[in-house]
Amino acid sequence: MKSDHRFWPPLLMVAVIALTPWLGSEIVSPSALADPNELSIFVTFRVPRLLLGLLAGAALSIAGCLFQAVLRNPLADPFTLGVSSGAALGAVIVIFLDIAWIWTGSTLGAMAALGLIASMFIRQRRISATGLVLAGVSVNSVCASFIILLQSVSGFAKSFSVTTWLVGSVDSLAYSSLAFYAAVIVPLMLWIVWKAPDWDLLSMGDAWAAGRGVPVRTLLVQACLAGSILTAATVSLTGPIGFVGLIVPHLVRHRTGASHRVLIPAVLFCGAAFLATCDALARTVLRPAEIPVGVITALIGGPGLIWILRSERSHL
Repeated sequence: MKSDHRFWPPLLMVAVIALTPWLGSEIVSPSALADPNELSIFVTFRVPRLLLGLLAGAALSIAGCLFQAVLRNPLADPFTLGVSSGAALGAVIVIFLDIAWIWTGSTLGAMAALGLIASMFIRQRRISATGLVLAGVSVNSVCASFIILLQSVSGFAKSFSVTTWLVGSVDSLAYSSLAFYAAVIVPLMLWIVWKAPDWDLLSMGDAWAAGRGVPVRTLLVQACLAGSILTAATVSLTGPIGFVGLIVPHLVRHRTGASHRVLIPAVLFCGAAFLATCDALARTVLRPAEIPVGVITALIGGPGLIWILRSERSHL
């Protein structure tokens, strides 16, 4: 049975944690850590980068899985509601104004996008999944237009900085910043895992869920808030890394089945392993040069999504 595979996702993540820190512009062996300088570099740069990759991959993947469930749209991902585009616009504005606090600008931009979407439904008694998707498409279009406008009036240096940030990357952070990030996203991810039975009911339709005692409107709002906060917090640190929240839930669902009791925890572990692995490839493939991790995720996620769609079509 597919549920018998529930133990392989954490084992996959453990394997990634054991292997990827040693990869980079310079391949490091465990014996090299006997040198205090090598140990300091390893602990200061490689370990925090691995931790950020694991946390960001888990957050984006579980947010994508959540949006696909509650919006009942297989192409939903953390960018569906326009939160990521809002975060990107906020960061671009900060770069344009020569302000150093990119993470602040991206977080404010994400919250502004979420607030704009919420304002569209604040007077309505019913929030529909289709309405949320359409609102997200509108916000994405507006934010993308403003980003292009700011890039067109920026100098070469600012335009290059904006383009680089929009691709997405995983960099080393201070442990204090990682701790704050984890304090924001880990409780949300645990809550999403805990509410897995409700996501199963919502994925069957609003009427089905309501008939079984699920507060559909309240839960839909909570799910959108949780997924949006996960996305905003991640994008503020890494930039908008694409395909992670879209491709990982699809790949895992092929192994575990559709039950969110098994699917969501598996997506959490596999998403962490996926982004950490992509980051290891990004800093190793062309070493000593480094590829933005967003390029790696797109190169893997694009063909992977096409393969999934063709596989599903062949089973119709």
